[in-house]
Amino acid sequence: MTPNSKSMKKKHILIVDDHPFIIQGYKNGITRYKPTEYEYTFLEAKDCKSAYEIITDPETPTFDIAFLDISMPTYEEKGLFSGEDLAKLLNECMPDCKIILLTMYTELLKIKNIIDTINPKGLVIKNDLTFDELLFGFDKVINNETYYSQSIQKMMDQDLLEAIEIDLFDKQILFHISKGTKTNDIAQYVPISIEAIEKRKMNLKKLLNIKDESDIELVKEAKNRGLLF
Repeated sequence: MTPNSKSMKKKHILIVDDHPFIIQGYKNGITRYKPTEYEYTFLEAKDCKSAYEIITDPETPTFDIAFLDISMPTYEEKGLFSGEDLAKLLNECMPDCKIILLTMYTELLKIKNIIDTINPKGLVIKNDLTFDELLFGFDKVINNETYYSQSIQKMMDQDLLEAIEIDLFDKQILFHISKGTKTNDIAQYVPISIEAIEKRKMNLKKLLNIKDESDIELVKEAKNRGLLF
């Protein structure tokens, strides 16, 4: 214990990532942020299961900040399939915890969906992350400001008219196509005619700039754009 440790502010931090060297990198960076002012304690998890066990353990201290990788091994028994699901769990168990989500996703619709559903205090494209950027973002979040990394800022600054919006029928059509339902059979689930379904499929392919006529490419691109999960 350092001589002035009693006057230092304690910060409990959770880091969830399935790459140990990335976790170590975050810790190395964070501990260099105002080391005479803050005392840090870390808990680490490598997947959704170990993160769930930490978050729900009554002995776990309330986290001040959590770094969550969006893509990681799932915990299907508890309905946890990503860092987004862990963020929702944290919001329930520790509502004051500031969440920083890290992702490789670069599609505007996916990013918007994360912001709309989770509203994290920090959102970072991993390719943007440098040592200096980590400290800059951490400073923002620890001071209760919102931090978006450079790529996300650029995406959010784009003309909102460029974002693709589709209605409920389109979403239902995409869902049934992804399940292998034939066009003629989709009409059993979507209350519009087969002709209208065909027209909407054609419009979706045009909207998503798909040259291939196959439905496989339509489903693939819809998932890439965050229109289908």
